[in-house]
Formats: sequence, structure tokens, C-alpha cells
Amino acid sequence: MTDKFSCTPVNLDWFEQAKYVFVAEEVIDATPSQIFDCFEDAHAWTVWAGAITKVEWTSPKPFGVGTTRTVYMMGGLTGYETFIAWERGKRMAFCFTDASKPNVESFAEDYLVEDLGNGQCKVTWRMAMQPKGLGAAFMPATAFIMRIMVRRMFKQFTKLVEAEWT
Repeated sequence: MTDKFSCTPVNLDWFEQAKYVFVAEEVIDATPSQIFDCFEDAHAWTVWAGAITKVEWTSPKPFGVGTTRTVYMMGGLTGYETFIAWERGKRMAFCFTDASKPNVESFAEDYLVEDLGNGQCKVTWRMAMQPKGLGAAFMPATAFIMRIMVRRMFKQFTKLVEAEWT
């Protein structure tokens, strides 16, 4: 069994006050429903989000606030997530409630989908985190790299949605 270390759960307000917030925006040639079809596909996360190796939904459909899932990442980090927002076609957000390593104080992601019409959407991804321990010590130096990686990953998300879900 994997160790579990409690994380501090957060709500949507936390994205406005978290010390480290990384943002990416893309205009995607897809409908809100197609974008959420990709979000709901466990394997898709392993394709576009390079650090993720496996996703397991641990709540049945229909997904909503309170839905849970487990995300396995490179380096042996496992995140146990609870969804704090779910409005299919418009918004979903989740936070870690636990992690397999003791270096995560808080972690959350927020996805906002704005229907632009004509089969296009603007999608904004916000990733917010507060590491602890050594992670907190190194975060000021690695934040620049994180910003670049988040933007690159979200471009991969756009390519995947446009290739597989439209």
C-alpha cells in the first residue's frame, strides 16, 4: 500500500491567493462537450500531461462536485483528488486531499471553458500549488520552468482534442 500524506484541501478562492499559480490559455477547435469528453477520458491525461502515467476515476459517472480520482505521476508521486467544481461544458476543478509523498501542502487545478461559438472554445487552465519541505525551498528557482511546461502541456491538450475528439 502507498503511504498517504494529508494535503490541505482548498476551494476555488485559493486560486486567487496561492503563492504559485501557473496559467495557460488556448483557443481550441472543439465544442465544450468535446473538451469535457477528453477531460473525462482517463487515458487522455497520460497523452497530453507528460508527468501523468495513469489516471483512475474512483467515483462513478456522472461526475460532479465530490467526485474522486487517483493520479499517478512520474517520480512516484500519487495524488488523491477531489473535485471542487464540476459544471460539464463550463468548468471543472480539483484539489489534492492526500499525496504519496510529504512534499505537497496544497495542489489544485481549475479548467474554465468559454464557448466562442462556431465550434471553438477558449480554455483556461490554472494550476496552483504550495509545496512544503525541499519542494518549497526549490520552488522559487523552478517556477519559471513550471510556467513553460504548463504552456507546452496545454498545447498538447489542444492538439489531442482537435485530433481525437472533433
